[in-house]
Amino acid sequence: MSKHVMREIVFPLLRTGWILLVIIGLYVTRGHGQEQSEAVDLDAAKRAEIIDSVSAALNEIYVFPDVAKEMESHLRQRNREGAYDLLSTLPDFTQMLTRDLRSVSHDLHLGVSYVSPEMVARMTSDTDSEELERERREALARDNYRFRKVEILPGNVGYLRFDAFIDASLAGPTAIAALNFLSNVDALIIDLRYNGGGSPSLIQLITSYFFEEPVHLNSFYIRKSDETTQFWTQSHVEGPRLTDVDMYVLTSDRTFSGAEEFSYNLRNLERATLVGDTTGGGAHPTERHLFANLNVGMSLPFGRAVNPITDTNWEGVGVIPHVAVPPAEALERAHILALEKLKEEAPDEGRASTLSWAIDGIKARLNPVKVSSEVLQSYVGSYGPRTLTLEAGVLYYQREGNPRMQAIPMTERLFRFAEIDYFRIEVVLDEAGQPVKLVGHYDNGTTDESPRTPSG
Repeated sequence: MSKHVMREIVFPLLRTGWILLVIIGLYVTRGHGQEQSEAVDLDAAKRAEIIDSVSAALNEIYVFPDVAKEMESHLRQRNREGAYDLLSTLPDFTQMLTRDLRSVSHDLHLGVSYVSPEMVARMTSDTDSEELERERREALARDNYRFRKVEILPGNVGYLRFDAFIDASLAGPTAIAALNFLSNVDALIIDLRYNGGGSPSLIQLITSYFFEEPVHLNSFYIRKSDETTQFWTQSHVEGPRLTDVDMYVLTSDRTFSGAEEFSYNLRNLERATLVGDTTGGGAHPTERHLFANLNVGMSLPFGRAVNPITDTNWEGVGVIPHVAVPPAEALERAHILALEKLKEEAPDEGRASTLSWAIDGIKARLNPVKVSSEVLQSYVGSYGPRTLTLEAGVLYYQREGNPRMQAIPMTERLFRFAEIDYFRIEVVLDEAGQPVKLVGHYDNGTTDESPRTPSG
C-alpha cells in the first residue's frame, strides 16, 4: 500500500447509503462554509497525495485490475490538465474524484468522500471507535433495522417491506419475527423498492425460509486473494418455512446491491415473480478505507458476485423484472397477480368469490370513478337503520351505532369504504331511476337489504 496511507481502517459494507454508517453523516461532508474550509488545507500537493493514495488502493484491491489502471490514468490526466485546480475544499474535490472514477468504471459502489478531522480522531481511537460502534447499533435498533411494515393484505396475501439488509447478527430476530407472523399466508409480497442493500447474512437468513433443501444462492470472487466464497441457504430456520407460497418481489431503480442480489437469486431460481422497474445495477461487495492523514474515506469494491446459474451478475445492467410497471403501481399489480393465481387454484366457489372481491377492490382503487353531485344528492336519505348524507360533494354512509364513513364510488351505484374492506353498499333504483333501497354486500357472498324510509 502507498506510503501515503498513514493508517488504514477497513469497514466491510455493500452500500454506504443504507446503514446510517456508524452514525448519520459519518462518511459524507458535514455542514458547509467555515467547518469545511477550516477542515483541511487543499493545495496541489495535497491533491496529488490523495490521487496517489486512491490509485494505490485501486491497483491493489479493485475488482478489475485493468479498470483500476484506467481510472488511475484518468485521474492523473485530469490533474495534469488542471481540472481540479479551482476546487478549494476537500468535499468538492472528493465529489469530483468520485464522478471521474465512475465515468470510467460505471461502478456505483465506488466512491471517495471527505471525513472530518473530528470523525477521523474518533475512528482512529480504540475507545472512540468502540463508542461509534455502540452508537451505530443503537441507531439501527431505534430504526427497527429498517423493517418498515408487515401485514396481511386482502385475500390472505402477506406483505413485508424492509429497506436494508442489516447484518443478521443484529436484524435476525426482527426478520424471524416478521416471517413467522407471515407463516400462514397464501402468497407473499416482499417490497424492496426502497432497499439499498446490505449484508449477505440477512439475505441467507430470509431466503432460507423459501426453500426446503439447501440452495446455492450466490458466490463472491475476491480479487486480492483470488478466492471464491459461496453463500447457501441455511439448513435450519426458526419457525415454519414458506416453501409452497407464491412470492412476488417489488423493485425499482432504487433497489440496489444486496437487495438486487436477493431479487436476482430468486429470479434465477424461479422462486419469485419480480414486479416493478429495473434495479440500480451494483453487484460488487465493497470495503471501506480511511486515509486518516488525508481526511479521506474510500468505498472500494474488492470482488464480484457470481451467480451459480448464470455465472455472471447484475453489475451495470440491473435486475430486470418479469412484470415491468412504474414502481408506484407495483404493489397493486403484484397483489392482483397473487389474487388471480390464488383464484385459479381456489378449492371452492366461496374462496374464489372472496378473491374476486379483493381483486375488484384493488382495481377500483387503481381506476377511481367519479359520480356527479346531482346523482349523489338523489341518494341522500334514510334506509331503515342506514343513512346516506352529502357534504361538499362527498357521500357519507352511516349505520345506527356505527361511525360515519365516506362512500367511495366503484360504479355509479356501488360504493366501498377505506375503513373496512369486507363490506360495500349498493343503491338500488326503481324503473323511474329513484333510489328504493340499499343492499349491503359482504365479502363472503351474503347480502342484506334496507328499503328507503318514506320521507315525512
